Amino acid sequence: MSKPRAYTDEYKKEALKLTKEIGAKKASQELKIPYGTLYDWIKNERKGSIETGEARTPAEAMSLAEEIQRLRKENKDQAKEIKRLTELNDFLEEASAFFAANLIRRQ
Repeated sequence: MSKPRAYTDEYKKEALKLTKEIGAKKASQELKIPYGTLYDWIKNERKGSIETGEARTPAEAMSLAEEIQRLRKENKDQAKEIKRLTELNDFLEEASAFFAANLIRRQ
């Protein structure tokens, strides 16, 4: 079984630039890179894990800022829900202990 190839960051950047020019399928064939590997690099670039050095347009920067804002709000909402559910769970545990104690006293 062959060992997976290691690619430098510079190679990835250049491959991504080529991808933007000719498309992912052609770039993967031309560079002899598995399409899945190239597609992973594209996803990582979109997430910001791979920086190609290309400036983002104001619209892209704004959409990223909006997405960050939305994710922060979602995170805050989920934290509130977790707190509510934790409090409810604590209440139910106390109620369960109370009723269990009553059953034991009756016996």
